[in-house]
Amino acid sequence: MAGSSTAEHEAAAAVFYFDLCSPDAYLAAERVVGVLGGVPEFVPVHLGGPGAFRCAEEEDIYKAGIERRAAARGVLPLRWPPELPADSEWAMLVATYAKQGGRIVAYSMAAFRQAFAAGRDLGDRDTVLLAAAAAEMHPTAVIKGASLKGTRRRLDEATAAARAAGVRDVPAVRVGDLVFHGDEGLEEAAACVRTASTS
Repeated sequence: MAGSSTAEHEAAAAVFYFDLCSPDAYLAAERVVGVLGGVPEFVPVHLGGPGAFRCAEEEDIYKAGIERRAAARGVLPLRWPPELPADSEWAMLVATYAKQGGRIVAYSMAAFRQAFAAGRDLGDRDTVLLAAAAAEMHPTAVIKGASLKGTRRRLDEATAAARAAGVRDVPAVRVGDLVFHGDEGLEEAAACVRTASTS
């Protein structure tokens, strides 16, 4: 594309799938632009976060693992929301609306940080509206846009398309026909992007 840097062009070949309730997706979102060397296409999909924990000890072990990886990757210490996973349905509808308006990256990063840097509940609409305001989205427009049948349809279609492309869970990065899962898959995805750009 004329006027675009090589890094931007390479990153545009990658698609980043996420659900806002996923702590792993939060870690990946904080790093994906730097690792890929540019901004991939952000695609909200409703695939959920960690499953239900069988006991408090299992949840504590999961959280400790996320916290260790956050520290190792230079991400700010996590502040956990009251519910894990949170009910992210409305937050994801807002993400889908934000994508239509070109605000997906700003909104998604703000929402992730509300949840995992500020410890707020994404199931609370006020938390979601705070994230939307940080992305310069007007609350009245957000509420209306998220309620549209077309917004729900686009989220459902994006989720189905991701599954069809081989996305099993989030976060995931797709480069061509290859899908790399997890925060730890970002470096592999970046290598694939670089290889594709030189072939």
